[in-house]
Amino acid sequence: MGRDLEGKTALVTGGGRGMGRGIAERLAEAGALVALLDAKPVDEAIAAIETKGGHAFHIQAEIGPPGGIEAMVSALDAALAEHTGNTGLDILVNNIGGGIYEPFEKTGIETLDWTLNLNVRVPFLITKAVAPRLREGGRLINISSAGSRIVDPEILAYGMAKAAIDYFTRALAKELGPRGITVNAVAPGTTNVDTNFEFLKDPAIVDFIAKDTLMGRVGEPRDIAEVVHMLAGPAGRWLTAQIIDASGGYKL
Repeated sequence: MGRDLEGKTALVTGGGRGMGRGIAERLAEAGALVALLDAKPVDEAIAAIETKGGHAFHIQAEIGPPGGIEAMVSALDAALAEHTGNTGLDILVNNIGGGIYEPFEKTGIETLDWTLNLNVRVPFLITKAVAPRLREGGRLINISSAGSRIVDPEILAYGMAKAAIDYFTRALAKELGPRGITVNAVAPGTTNVDTNFEFLKDPAIVDFIAKDTLMGRVGEPRDIAEVVHMLAGPAGRWLTAQIIDASGGYKL
């Protein structure tokens, strides 16, 4: 396995489980020192990284409550300084997100507020706090969704939120480009992660999704992690302001 991220530092939000864990493991395999931002303990994820010879640490923080962002930044600065001697960051992966899938007529203000907060407000606040620490030539990668391009009233609030992330990505690319920082988004389709485990227990649903995907199967965390690694490494140096569809051709 190539180690093209040797000497780099990365922050993966929601890095303790699911897609975030897969991304964190892949970046660590490539040589990066990875900070896993997660409100819950991530001992298993860190142990898996270290077993493969990688290096990672946990930043435990709640972003929503007052002072949460400040506490997260202080903890990140302290940990980076301890591990590397400075607070510079090379890679930020905004992975935190999720959705309550409801049709338009059933989507209430609580669902809308919760979805926009988790998928838009939280990444915005984290990015605003962390962007000044990104070194020249750094990488910022947002996790969007194929839901941002699929016109489906059944996932209205989630699709709206991820469409906002796509715009956020393009605007940030213009903002951070003069510093040599690339900004891109990765848009998965249905992926075999913990938030979908109950949903994917039904073989009929899995078969339906597979038939609606050009590659003939449900995505795995590693599929997304490989695309993130490409964007984070030397191969991604000339890609910016792009929304990379990593859905295996879902609903095309």
